Amino acid sequence: MAYFQSKPNSGRHFLQIPGPSNVPDRILRAMDHPTMDHRGPDFGKFGAQVLEKVRKVFKTDSHVVIFPASGTGAWEAALVNTLSPGDRVVMCETGWFAHLWNEMAERLGIVADFVKTDWRRGADVAAIEQKLRDDKSHAIKAICVVHNETSTGATSRIDEVRRAIDAAGHPALLLVDTISGLASMDYRHDEWGVDVTVSGSQKGLMLPPGLSFNAISAKAIKASEQARLTRSFWDWKPMLASNATGYFPYTPATNMLYALDTAIDMLLEEGLDNVFARHDRMAEATRRTVRHWGLEVQCQDPRHYSSVLTAVRLPEGHSANALRATILEKFNMSLGNGLGQLNDRVFRIGHLGDISPLQLVGALGGVEMGLRAAGVPHQAGGVQVAMEYLGGNA
Repeated sequence: MAYFQSKPNSGRHFLQIPGPSNVPDRILRAMDHPTMDHRGPDFGKFGAQVLEKVRKVFKTDSHVVIFPASGTGAWEAALVNTLSPGDRVVMCETGWFAHLWNEMAERLGIVADFVKTDWRRGADVAAIEQKLRDDKSHAIKAICVVHNETSTGATSRIDEVRRAIDAAGHPALLLVDTISGLASMDYRHDEWGVDVTVSGSQKGLMLPPGLSFNAISAKAIKASEQARLTRSFWDWKPMLASNATGYFPYTPATNMLYALDTAIDMLLEEGLDNVFARHDRMAEATRRTVRHWGLEVQCQDPRHYSSVLTAVRLPEGHSANALRATILEKFNMSLGNGLGQLNDRVFRIGHLGDISPLQLVGALGGVEMGLRAAGVPHQAGGVQVAMEYLGGNA
């Protein structure tokens, strides 16, 4: 059965959403091994190996906790392990996923001060710094920022957020969601002074959905000793205790850990800097193509451009959802939809994970053919622009 196809199609389906991303065959083969005894001696050695290797991707010497969950679970773990009922936090509304994280905080009994943006750029660093300077009593306990906002194609400069916290002389924790940014764009948990980094398996790590991560600083672990939000499944304490010997306090997603082990090998073999440069090239080729078509990139600040995806605005009077449906029907390619206030206004081209210049050219060709088939005004020849750029930057 072709699970992703509503009708028979020849050729391979193009999955160009901003995650889940394509899973390479090597990772699929790694998952296709017998499940190991998760209490046996071999698993302890294997678990310790994976827990050590994953730190390299986060660029941290501290602990990385792995939950069998989506990134949403890692959001909750970050909050409940560090905060107490009624605690104040500053969150930045950079897009739909920041909006959802804020909603979760409020449901947990956290008082969130939501810093608004126009969904066309990253976090407002100056506004964060001012709020911290105004907080003379240090009532604000954490700053929560989405590193790469998948709904808009805009990134937040986490290094600048850290400098703003330091400039204000404020002790607030820094909690960062890099669910879609990790392993696709440069991310430095330790160097940027992040206290909890949240991530997931289904984006730059090239795995299926199912694993989520918290990279946690010593400061965050200390905060967890005083935090009073209810936690059980998400509690770091039993995880850290079991992880010390390579094990987990409950049944882990064993075959997903096989996949993670292989994914990290693939990333390190290519070299993380090379991985990031490859994503940068794909993103720039896509943006040049979009501009040639005469369409508008959702992110307006070049310093905040995402290398994971490009969100594209259609002209007034044209439906992004109808365009996506046309492209799926005629060319067997899935593109990301607009979320929240961007529903039917934008479509999103994912260019992350296991992707090459040839794959991207094919994807952009599908979009250009779709624009024509859907009657969206555009200038033809955008794919040629991408080929010229990628041909000179391969």
